[in-house]
Amino acid sequence: MNQLQQRNRSLLIKLLAGAVLMFGFGFLLVPLYDVFCDITGLNGKLQNTGVLTQEYPINDKRKVRVQFLAVNNESMPWRLHPQLAEISVHPGEMTQTAFMAFNPTSSNMVAQAIPSVAPSEAAPFLHKVNCFCFEQQPLAAGEKRAMPLVFMVDDELPKYITTITLSYTLFDITPEPRPVSSVFAVPARSVL
Repeated sequence: MNQLQQRNRSLLIKLLAGAVLMFGFGFLLVPLYDVFCDITGLNGKLQNTGVLTQEYPINDKRKVRVQFLAVNNESMPWRLHPQLAEISVHPGEMTQTAFMAFNPTSSNMVAQAIPSVAPSEAAPFLHKVNCFCFEQQPLAAGEKRAMPLVFMVDDELPKYITTITLSYTLFDITPEPRPVSSVFAVPARSVL
């Protein structure tokens, strides 16, 4: 084997190894991102959702301000806003509020709300017990509805955090109507 063939073979092996590494990295990117967010507390992903598994004492000596925001994805025509823009709560206190949704279109639609918490360090200390974001939300054309939110702020929230912002982005996930395919249509019988 001459020197040129050896260099070409070496380059081919390096390129194939690089392609395999890039594919592997792309495949692992989402799980790595989730681990990174869990470790650093970035992204404000809520981890504490559902029924509480323990009792939390109410700290009536401390108050935390919780602000609520609603944002629509650019393709979502609904109107969504918090019933109250802000609430002051005692840590450990179960609090209920709601977001008001309105479907101004002439079509029935389904939405999904994605929550986010700021500052991200507060996310592990905000416990959502009941939230409209847990399930898809269908609204008929022209329908208005209050969508419930029940939450509790853990007293373990660092003392320097005095305000938490809970934001929801609303996405249209209405299933597309599927046309009847000619493959499934029953052929007409001809009478001869």
